[in-house]
Amino acid sequence: MFPNFHPVARVLLADNDLASRLTLKSILSTAGYAVDAAATAAEAIGKLDVNEYQLVFADLRGESLEAGQRVLAYARQKEFRPATALIASDMWETGDMREAGTEPAPDDTADRVVSISNENVSRLLARTAELIGDRADRRIRRAERRVS
Repeated sequence: MFPNFHPVARVLLADNDLASRLTLKSILSTAGYAVDAAATAAEAIGKLDVNEYQLVFADLRGESLEAGQRVLAYARQKEFRPATALIASDMWETGDMREAGTEPAPDDTADRVVSISNENVSRLLARTAELIGDRADRRIRRAERRVS
């Protein structure tokens, strides 16, 4: 890496598809994020136990339908409370790849879904920054409530 390089934020990417995982890691790393990648839910959970992340992405269709949701649920229980989102990473599929997510619930437990494809890399980066920014806002609000 470059000397004096300070990543924007640390991201965990859990995706069992090697091509998608490497592509997403490359895109996010080039944008200035420090990215750790995991091929399985168990590997992602292990990384969550030893590292702190600002954002955790988990593949919507990973090893099983529940695997990505399990990773995000585990991440939300960590003290550092990262932003979380499921990703639909059909990187090679053509057609309309729209974001198909829900707005977060007040308790931040709703899983957001970010769709990505070759055509909307800028949207992926914008959503990544937005998720990390939302996390920072929540942390500030919690700190303010503790002080008052």
